[in-house]
Amino acid sequence: MGKAERNAKREHRIAMEIIVDAYGPEEQAMGWYYYLEEKLGFPFPATCIAERAVSPLRTGEKVEVVGMAPEEECEHEMFVTISREPRKLAVPLSPL
Repeated sequence: MGKAERNAKREHRIAMEIIVDAYGPEEQAMGWYYYLEEKLGFPFPATCIAERAVSPLRTGEKVEVVGMAPEEECEHEMFVTISREPRKLAVPLSPL
């Protein structure tokens, strides 16, 4: 999956809505965390589009995302919680 092209409106929205008061990487991560928690409509279906060493999901696997992972899991990368019997599991958001 390629990177999205730079978009001035998107960059402005990120700066003004998501990381406006963030003074370091941890605060920026928490800005993203709360933004995603508010904007993503949980639960929602998702499909894994890339395998990651930190995730048990395989390409093409369908899951239900039920919420954000705990804050402490999202300090460097955003993780979401999925329902995976017999328990809920945190996986990276990026390959979904």
